[in-house]
Amino acid sequence: MLLTITTTHQPATDLGFLLHKNPARTQTFPLSFGKAHVFYPEAAPERCTAALMLDINPLELVRGHRSYKAETLENYVNDRAYAASSFLSVAMAEVFSSAMNGKCKDRPLLVGTALPLKAMITPLPCRGGDALLRRLFEPLGYTVSAVQHPLDEVFPDWGESLYHTVILEAALPLSQFLTHLYVLIPVLDNDKHYWVGDDEVEKLLRRGEGWLASHPERDLIVSRYLKRRKGLETIALAALLAEDAEDIDTVQAEHADEEAEVEKKISLNEQRMQAVVEAVRSSGATRVLDVGCGEGKLIAVLLKEKQIEKIVGLDVSHRALEIAGSRLHLETMPEKQRERILLMQGSLTYRDKRLAGYDAAAAVEVIEHLDLSRLAAFERVLFEFAAPQTVVITTPNREYNAKFETLSAGKFRHKDHRFEWTRTEFGAWAMNVAARFEYDVRFEPIGDSDESLGAPTQMAVFAKRTKNFSPSSTVSTAPTEISTEV
Repeated sequence: MLLTITTTHQPATDLGFLLHKNPARTQTFPLSFGKAHVFYPEAAPERCTAALMLDINPLELVRGHRSYKAETLENYVNDRAYAASSFLSVAMAEVFSSAMNGKCKDRPLLVGTALPLKAMITPLPCRGGDALLRRLFEPLGYTVSAVQHPLDEVFPDWGESLYHTVILEAALPLSQFLTHLYVLIPVLDNDKHYWVGDDEVEKLLRRGEGWLASHPERDLIVSRYLKRRKGLETIALAALLAEDAEDIDTVQAEHADEEAEVEKKISLNEQRMQAVVEAVRSSGATRVLDVGCGEGKLIAVLLKEKQIEKIVGLDVSHRALEIAGSRLHLETMPEKQRERILLMQGSLTYRDKRLAGYDAAAAVEVIEHLDLSRLAAFERVLFEFAAPQTVVITTPNREYNAKFETLSAGKFRHKDHRFEWTRTEFGAWAMNVAARFEYDVRFEPIGDSDESLGAPTQMAVFAKRTKNFSPSSTVSTAPTEISTEV
């Protein structure tokens, strides 16, 4: 079985530092079930590929493992020696342990940086087919391609096998990339070569931190990873549900109070809502998504616009949606007005078919709450899968923070903000997104502008390009350079 990881990050050979494996030489590592070989098919500044190949002795698996019975033919005729499985995950954990744990003394700044990464795994058993493969990886921001192999090329009538050559591409920190592979490869195989006990729950929770709790296939992942041991599944799911609810609701509650306190002197929230509503109104939209709707402040303003027939508020927090329903007085609202609103729970970084078919979408002060490693998934969910004609995004202008007396130098407006961008950084990000997903983009300041610092809030309005679009028609007022400091 073979796993290759490729990057075009510049210089690409930084991959060797992150993996703690020298591209100039081949290394072999002894494992309890065979050997792991690490080598680099290519290692240049423009492109670097690291390969992990397992050499498993199937006879040793039979003779050395107590769960095998020598008289059973299946012990000798199976795919364990060549199909990607839990053997590959164990090898990754041993050979790439420092990389998976996010440790790199030589390139510490790269540990948390989203890198362009491509993994090829062959052959990978997909028990659930191509559809399950995509359901597992696409919500995490991956582009997935797979080639299914026939049972026997000489006898095509035998049909297709469950084995695929799979290519996964994403912009993520390497540690997250490896962790996703580590957890999901055995899930696809739907088996493990070793006894699954209580320690596997701890391992799953540790490796799934930050992504598994809100994954749409969470229950399936937990069940398969723990080999369908119901007692262990119950423990793992209870921990994940508790973690998800506590973190999300706490963040939502704090955000509403703390950020409003910083900005209240300049009535920025009211100006922001009006600017977003005006952008939506001028687009002609009648069906609108409010992604990350929180407690429904934008929805309340959109309801006043008669041209808008349907408003959908999406948020990951059940508690925030309950507050939104209460503040909007949904229970006592006239029926026709109530029919215009739909509140639904969902993640901003997971593909959701319910989001398709809307004219406009707004993400008001949302993106800065996402980890940079999850931003690529958000982009695909909104611009590729939902793909409304108009997208309105607002985010703080970090430069303007200097004018807030209550903010210490270098601090963000809210402690849950993962980043706050300058105008240059936001402009570069928005133009890149527009180019990739075939949108035009224009930028507007919100709030009173300072001559040197700009406005407190920056807004990008994306419009889907027409079929006759010419690149020269792109509307842009943002600078072209982007700082690496976030």
